[in-house]
Amino acid sequence: MCDLVARTGRHQQRYEAGCRLVAGCIPYRYRQSIDCSSDTDEKIVEVLMINSTSGPGLLFPKGGWENDETVGEAAVREAIEEAGVKGDLKDLLGHYDFKSKTHQDEFCPEGLCKAAMFALFVREELESWPEQSIRQRSWLTITEAVESCRHPWMRDALVQGFLNWHAEKSEEAFD
Repeated sequence: MCDLVARTGRHQQRYEAGCRLVAGCIPYRYRQSIDCSSDTDEKIVEVLMINSTSGPGLLFPKGGWENDETVGEAAVREAIEEAGVKGDLKDLLGHYDFKSKTHQDEFCPEGLCKAAMFALFVREELESWPEQSIRQRSWLTITEAVESCRHPWMRDALVQGFLNWHAEKSEEAFD
């Protein structure tokens, strides 16, 4: 049984100019390459995705940014609630606009959302987490994640946001 409880409801949600503000992250880790034919010790980047509760395809953890937290705190909370992971929140990857079919309300009748997406280096996978009864988590290579991503805006966050950020960080490590 999980001691943590997922936040629910809309009474604490943040809105801006008719858009619901959302926070999320792309959880990642490194795995050693199993290529025995190579002498190099290559690390492979894997990202963690979760199943959607409303259809096929995989997602990155994300959810409403609430009034009593920073956007970074909201992203970390969503990673714990939906994917059951904790780690180090890294840089903001960007803001991504999308339309939600399931989250239309009086404050946002069009269902417009603006997501702030971060990179999250995973240090711990929890054995139990608030949404484990409705979520399965999957570690994927970048190529697998691009193919499995349910929403185009999340694919953009992965390809244009995360991959560019990761390439910059890798170059900085060698400077």
